[in-house]
Amino acid sequence: MPPMGNKGHGGHGRGSAGKPKNVRQTLKRLFSYMGGHSILLIPVMLCVLISSGAMIAGTYMLKPALNNYIIPLIGHQNPDLTQFIKLLVTMAVIYLAGVVAGYLNNRLMLILSTSTLFKIRTAMFSHMESLPLRYFDTRTHGEIMSLYTNDTDTLRDMFSQSIPQVLSAILTVTGVFVMMLILSPVLTLLVIAMVIVMFFAVAIIGGRSGKAFRAQQKNIGKVNGYIEEMIEGQKVVKVFNHEEETKAVFAQLNKDLQQSSATANSLANIMMPLMSNISYVNYALTAMVGALLAISGHIDIGTIASFLQYTRSFTMPISQMSQQFNSILNALAGAERIFAMLDEEPETDEGTYTLVNAVELSPEALKHSKETSCPLLTEAYSYTGKWAWKDTAAPEGTPLIPLRGEVVFNDVSFGYVPEKTVLHHINLKAEPGQKIALVGSTGSGKTTITNLLTRFYDIEQGSITFDSIPIEKIKKSALRKSLGMVLQDTHLFTGSVTDNIRFGNPDVSFKQVEQAAKLTNADSFIQHLDEKYNTQLTADGTSISQGQRQLLSIARAAAANPPVLILDEATSSIDTRTESLIEKGMDKLMEGRTVFVIAHRLSTIRNADQILVLEQGNIIERGTHEELLDQKGRYYQLYTGMFELD
Repeated sequence: MPPMGNKGHGGHGRGSAGKPKNVRQTLKRLFSYMGGHSILLIPVMLCVLISSGAMIAGTYMLKPALNNYIIPLIGHQNPDLTQFIKLLVTMAVIYLAGVVAGYLNNRLMLILSTSTLFKIRTAMFSHMESLPLRYFDTRTHGEIMSLYTNDTDTLRDMFSQSIPQVLSAILTVTGVFVMMLILSPVLTLLVIAMVIVMFFAVAIIGGRSGKAFRAQQKNIGKVNGYIEEMIEGQKVVKVFNHEEETKAVFAQLNKDLQQSSATANSLANIMMPLMSNISYVNYALTAMVGALLAISGHIDIGTIASFLQYTRSFTMPISQMSQQFNSILNALAGAERIFAMLDEEPETDEGTYTLVNAVELSPEALKHSKETSCPLLTEAYSYTGKWAWKDTAAPEGTPLIPLRGEVVFNDVSFGYVPEKTVLHHINLKAEPGQKIALVGSTGSGKTTITNLLTRFYDIEQGSITFDSIPIEKIKKSALRKSLGMVLQDTHLFTGSVTDNIRFGNPDVSFKQVEQAAKLTNADSFIQHLDEKYNTQLTADGTSISQGQRQLLSIARAAAANPPVLILDEATSSIDTRTESLIEKGMDKLMEGRTVFVIAHRLSTIRNADQILVLEQGNIIERGTHEELLDQKGRYYQLYTGMFELD
């Protein structure tokens, strides 16, 4: 069997992506997904500029409001407020423009982020469908799922929140700093000194906080993974009375999470109050120094008022930038993981042979044909029930090869990893219509043989031919169309019973779906479902029994009507009574087809044309049921119970 990853979904919480390795390259690739929407960046920048400029301009107008109107008019009985009202209206218009620009900025970034993520998710899923099975066998389901959930979520936050806030903060800090220098260089130096203190505080606490949050994410993954494992194995837990032990393990994992979360959130919660208090200290010191300068006649009241407001607008964006930069770096690290998946090499396919509908030429056509090498089959452009191999790279008129189902393994050796060979010099021949049984202990190489036949993995040594055609010359889609598989682990999709049976061949009619169900005896239980063939199945068919799910899987293979069948312990989840009921149906299904059967229940393969006994990747015995019993070797030991399959 290939190296399989843990199927759990835990262990991939948000914020655990780490730091990006190549920021420039990652940003470049992200912007490439914006496509035509990248033009929206221009109005976004304009809106950010207007929003920040409105705040800066509005704050500066406090100076003339105090110096030119409020202070001079103090004590007047009937002051003329005309100019002052105009100033207030001007300020209101400026702030309103800032509000509108901020709203438009948020809307434009929402459009930009959703369209970009739509393209990224589409590219991810499309590319994932082209990846070889090896990719999924060497990664956990949770790791792959986190690309679509956690990593895309961080990208959405970066586009819609972090980037606009950072741009706004940069513009605001720059503009405010310039205005503070214009108003009072002396007070500006005081503010810079306090900002330096703020940066030191952020560096010290932020470093410890980041380490604590990484520990928290790790513990969240452990807790989530353990919970998922216990949910899936709840029957086993209860049957072995293991509740107390599992609760003890969970209690420890939960305690570790509690401690790391308390540390992480304590440091995070300290950050904002600390920054705010430093900001308040800065404000108070600026006010006191400004008052002294005003008393000494070096500054006016309006300048102090504007400057104090600028100090609030200066420190707050700096605090925001420190937080948003971490979010951006985290999102870029997630983007790198997404791009790593997109950079995975897709499944290669250099085959030229494809399957076509075929029809036999009539005797009259053969008689009048001038071609001495006239093919017996010709391509048809509608369904005929007969298939043939066509070499798309061959010259026009090249004879079609009838699809018969002959499979030959010649000196095949293979390993999933270079340092470990799983199959050693395998030789077998399955004639059209023969039933080949593969028997052996776990890890002996039975499933690997079928993985090579379906080209889920490609051989390293030897050759495999299908109807005398090397399988590497057959297009994978055509090869797999000619094969039907019934696996031990069934998988049903969300949809109706009809949809699931039709999954193997979407073109079959409802009548053919019923025929396939009746052939495999699935129709008897389907008729007892609430909506019969229209019954909706969800969550991998948990509303029906395991045996019924297996029957639907067999019916799916019957509906596909392939010339070659691979049955990987297909009746393992069916009770003896049900198995006897479908035995005739299975015989009809296998009639005229080449069949590979992987079986632990040896009673099901007694009528096989050839039985291969594998051990550690080698065929140690082969023959019919009677021949192998006469040899009194491993198969004899297995059949008589002297040796058990594990």
